[in-house]
Amino acid sequence: MRYQSNRASSSSSTRMHMLTLVFACTSSLTLLSSISAYTIPSWSSYEKALIGPSERPGLFDSALQYPKKPHFLGEKPTLFRERHGWCPYSERVWLALEFKGIDYDTVLIDNTGPGRKPDWYGGNTPQMRWPESNSRQSESMDLVRELDARYPDTPALYLDGVEDYISAFRNVFPRGARPSSRAAFLFLWSGEPLFRKEFERVLGDTDDLLGKSDGPFFCGDKFSAADVAWAPFLERYAAQLPCLHENLNPRDALLYPNLFAWYEAMDAIPAYACRVKGDASSWRKVLSMAGFGNAGTPPTVLSRMEDASKAELLACNVDEKEGSSGGSLWDKYSESRPFVAKTAAAEAAATICRNREAIVRDIAKNAPLKLKNLDADMIDE
Repeated sequence: MRYQSNRASSSSSTRMHMLTLVFACTSSLTLLSSISAYTIPSWSSYEKALIGPSERPGLFDSALQYPKKPHFLGEKPTLFRERHGWCPYSERVWLALEFKGIDYDTVLIDNTGPGRKPDWYGGNTPQMRWPESNSRQSESMDLVRELDARYPDTPALYLDGVEDYISAFRNVFPRGARPSSRAAFLFLWSGEPLFRKEFERVLGDTDDLLGKSDGPFFCGDKFSAADVAWAPFLERYAAQLPCLHENLNPRDALLYPNLFAWYEAMDAIPAYACRVKGDASSWRKVLSMAGFGNAGTPPTVLSRMEDASKAELLACNVDEKEGSSGGSLWDKYSESRPFVAKTAAAEAAATICRNREAIVRDIAKNAPLKLKNLDADMIDE
């Protein structure tokens, strides 16, 4: 979880700022009523209320624990993915693992900056470590295929005809765009956005391709490896294209009815909507980090980003949105994952509790504070 803070004048105000985030994430009346109005609650009280007894899959952040190596490389497969969630190819493998419900560990690699890539890691992301041979494999769609082969009892992703839809991706998405994990297939090498007509061609061709099946997915009514291949890029387009060109909306049901149906179907998949899908606001913000360099983004783009953020406030969250077979999306996601909280909001609060040491260090780095001056219970209790 990313945490940003303005300047804090004291350790107590910093601590209260963090606790306010936890309060904002949770709406448990039982938890709130048990806390005295005159006492700042301890972290252990939050942990007891928010973090369940089930063991969570291993998660090692190589940037925060540099230069250490992960200690849990054991019997489970391990996904090495880009730590910020920017890499669309890492997202492909991450989505396949989550959809299949495979038990796996994760190592986060900072190979896009601004942190340090660990010396013990070679190559790009994503990679998988297979426990049987302790070997590593790369290339996103090769890894998705390998997951099908190694875990035949999980939902299959390589269905009949899927290869044609996977191959079509290269012919449909723009050629000659400047490579960028944060803003893929968006900018020319000059730093300017691709022309509107090129984006409209991509959206139209994608809509036509989806129209060849009975929908809503690329292979009809079943989620497949084709959806895995396309999802990270279409996900970014949905958030970013409206910021680059006026009224250019990939989710326009009138202009792109098949693509609109695909977006809706993807948002009803718990593993995607609750875990893997990136936040639209974050995808818009990275436009100020890619394509235009230190010059920032044009005022028209910034204006559209603000408009989109306001509209997003009205969107339904995953605790409320219904899944494809009834019940909330989070209910469906959490029923097979006993290590997550009962609601998405509680999971966000639990993440703050688990990561509070890193959050405190980040606050101290960007505020006039020193760790030794912080209240001891900011970290320990």
